Order: sequence, then C-alpha cells, then structure tokens
Amino acid sequence: MPEVIDLKEAVVLLGQFPALTGATLKVSQGEVVMIQGPNGAGKSTLLRLCAGLLPIREGSAMVLGHNLGKDRRKVRPDVGLLGHMSGLYEDLTVEENVAFWGSMVRAADHEVSEAIEFMGLDGRLRDVLVRQLSAGQRRRTSFATLLVQRPSLWLLDEPHAALDTEGRALVNGLIENATKSGVTVLFVSHGMKEQTDLVHRVVTLVGGRVVEDTVNGDSSG
Repeated sequence: MPEVIDLKEAVVLLGQFPALTGATLKVSQGEVVMIQGPNGAGKSTLLRLCAGLLPIREGSAMVLGHNLGKDRRKVRPDVGLLGHMSGLYEDLTVEENVAFWGSMVRAADHEVSEAIEFMGLDGRLRDVLVRQLSAGQRRRTSFATLLVQRPSLWLLDEPHAALDTEGRALVNGLIENATKSGVTVLFVSHGMKEQTDLVHRVVTLVGGRVVEDTVNGDSSG
C-alpha cells in the first residue's frame, strides 16, 4: 500500500521548546495506528504537524504526497483533525454545524443527514444548540463534521474521550468502515483500553521521538 505519512527525523518547535526532537514514522494507506506515550511526549504535536498546522524545523515530512517543508497548506483539504477542542460553533445547532463543515467540501444534503444519523444525533438532538449539549454529544457532533468532510487521513486526539460505552463502540465502527474504503487513521491515546482489533500498529513516543513501533498481535489486519 502507498505511504500516507513519511516522517524522517522530524523536529518541531513550539516557541523555543522542541516538541518533536527527531520523530521518524511511516504509515501506509488503510492502516490504523495508535500513538501512545507520557504527557509532553509530542503526541498532539505530531498530529498537528501531519495536518499541516505546524512548520517542520529540521528533517522531512511527506503527507499524502505533499512535502510539508515546502507548502504545508496543500495537505489540509485532505486531512481531518479532531483535537481536544471541538471546533464547533456554540450558537449553531448540531445540524447547522455539520452542514457548515459539509459546505466546505460541497457535501449534499443527504450526506449531512447521513453523518448526523450515523453518530446517533438524529431526532431531537439535531436541532439543539451545541452549547446545550453534553460533552459526549459534542464529541459525536465533531465526528459528524469529520464524516461529512470525507478526508482521506484522519488524525484523532483521544477520539474516545467523553464518550460512553455506546459512543466508543460507535467510533470504533466508524473507523472500521472508513478504513475499508482506504482511509488512514492515526490516533492518540493515553491508555491501552482503546487498542481494539482495529489497531494495526502501536507507536510509542517519548521525548519527541518514536522509541517503539510494534504490530498489534491481536489485529486482524
């Protein structure tokens, strides 16, 4: 399978602080890779680098065929980043938020509805303002906006955060469906409980570098 992410000795500074100190990582199309490591290891920074949101200081970074050292903006339309911040508009409803993000890629009305329904937000919730939602419902709404944008690379920072058992199972199903169509998923986790059969590899980041990259023995892929 073609490589979607190819980082070689990537260094990223946050101010003067080296958040990545020489990270090397390759991820192929259709893989589900979990990034783990202690606080401050550079996990979120790695996702933001791959999303084209942070400049690379040293080393090289190719994502979806784009050289991030030359023009990191080109990768952004094909990447979906779900971070700790929801990226939702508080004064818009669930449906209005999903429709807004869908309009960025000219999604059809039925695609907006399908994303809302898949995340269990249809019925009364679709017309509720985001500021009135619970943390779990906000997370589901964020996933609906990700779905409707149809990115080929998903970068998920603690994707199971704030979700109940049903919500976590829903996200796992979402990832499984996406990878069947060739989507690549890179997600951050602080624990191992989200390591399901969907995970092909587990990458450990410490001090801004990849120190371990192992195949998940329980993975069916």
